[in-house]
Amino acid sequence: MTSIPKTPSRYRSRSDAKTPLTPSMISAFNGISISPQKRSHPADLSNPFITKSRQASPVKRAAGGGIAISDSFQRQAGGGVIRKGGIETRLDVVSRDYLPPTSQPRPELKRSRSTPATRERTQSTGDNRDRFITTREVDDVAATLEIMSLNPKNASPGHTARLAAATGVPLNRRVLAYHEAPPASSSDSTLSQQRELARPLYGRPGELPSSTSSTTNKSRRIPTQPERVLDAPGMVDDFYLNLVSWSIQNIVAVALAESTYVWRADTGVVSHLGEAPEGTYVSSVDFSNDGAYLGIGLGTGEVELWDVEAGQKLRTMGGHQGQIAVLSWNAHILSSGCGDGSIWHHDVRVPRHKVMELLGHTGEVCGLKWRADGELLASGGNDNVVNIWDGRVGDVTDGARGQAKWTKRNHTAAVKAIAWCPWQSSLLASGGGTNDATIHVWNSGTGARLHSLKTPSQVTSIIWSPHKKEILTTHGYPTNAIMVHAYPSLERIAEIRDAHDSRVLYTAVGPAGDVVCTGAGDENLKFWRIWEGVGAKKKKEGKERSSSTTRSGILSIR
Repeated sequence: MTSIPKTPSRYRSRSDAKTPLTPSMISAFNGISISPQKRSHPADLSNPFITKSRQASPVKRAAGGGIAISDSFQRQAGGGVIRKGGIETRLDVVSRDYLPPTSQPRPELKRSRSTPATRERTQSTGDNRDRFITTREVDDVAATLEIMSLNPKNASPGHTARLAAATGVPLNRRVLAYHEAPPASSSDSTLSQQRELARPLYGRPGELPSSTSSTTNKSRRIPTQPERVLDAPGMVDDFYLNLVSWSIQNIVAVALAESTYVWRADTGVVSHLGEAPEGTYVSSVDFSNDGAYLGIGLGTGEVELWDVEAGQKLRTMGGHQGQIAVLSWNAHILSSGCGDGSIWHHDVRVPRHKVMELLGHTGEVCGLKWRADGELLASGGNDNVVNIWDGRVGDVTDGARGQAKWTKRNHTAAVKAIAWCPWQSSLLASGGGTNDATIHVWNSGTGARLHSLKTPSQVTSIIWSPHKKEILTTHGYPTNAIMVHAYPSLERIAEIRDAHDSRVLYTAVGPAGDVVCTGAGDENLKFWRIWEGVGAKKKKEGKERSSSTTRSGILSIR
């Protein structure tokens, strides 16, 4: 006997109102006998539960009593709908419905102690630990590694165990840990020397501690003793004067009271150039750009022009009403700074030498320097002012006046130290006296102040290195020092304290840009090798210095 197929629940039609089966209805249905031979009409295909291929199941007729069967009632019975007393009742034709398999309780997921538990498990067990932070004991780690065949004690260690045994790192301990840095290697000093040599290329030089003698940076080897000392008796100790000049022909001129001397560095020969007129003294000296002529300023306001090779005075240019404390050359123009605050341009080629007058200072002009290209002139005075003048004046005549392009009043003392940068023409450095003791670096194109540095004593002179980005400054009381600063950081690279027994007032740099000559009121001229020349590194040890260098010893100028 074939079993009746189960009808899925999604195909069963349900009535909105269900009528329960009563015992009377059950007995009435039992008395119904439906004979398939009497069915003359096809099956009702509107009922989805009855198909052509399915034969109707025989129903046993009840033995006694029943309901008369009519065609309409038979159609209703075939359609699964019974109308009784005006109430429509829909019945499920399928006797057994689909029952889903009984759900089995989900087995609890087996987790290792390193796997964080779920929220339900944590709540059920009452574990309040952080599920993102594991707590494992050393024994648990060892057991896990034993299962993974990573324990080095295993008879057949794996690749990881062999690496651990070779490196001496246990697997059940941390690899990363905090320890002190290992000590520096002392076996090979070559690497440390190379680091010291390369340090200036990658870092700024550190500031040096103060000292009472001389200090230098480890990255730089600057001699703290002069290469040569010249005795200069009669040198005047005056902050506002400029008594030393070094020409491109390697000749040093120095003024001692009323006399002027020249010293040839290549031969060491000293010669007396001339004497100032009676009743006056030499207040300033400066060589021309080619070194052939020497300008000498006098205390009475005259400017003398001397031929150095012939040793003869060519002319005297007067007109100033005060001492000439400073001179500066630009080609055939010799500029002079006077004690009355005026600056004159002298054309040495023409009889009427005064071609322009610059009025911008109310105090004595003690600092004056032309830029190398001759386009700008910088001046500093006892009125604490720095002026930058335009040198491109065009047609000049007697009585012409000039106005300053920039006027700077940041200094609080007399400005004698003035210097233009040789490798960046727009930079101008200035230094103030005792009450200021500050170095300022200016941009001559925009007039902006770029850098400032406070020093421990008055600034008497400034020299830019021709080959390095460094600045040399000399100082007065109380340090009497020579300092070398890095640019643009202005950090101190080297310092030579007590370079002289009195204020270091006068300076000049040699034509090679390596040796600096300093003069002071202690009546000494000292020559310091601060920088290396362009070809100095190619020379071998023990070879004689070039003509721009000096020999050790003391020689008298007079």
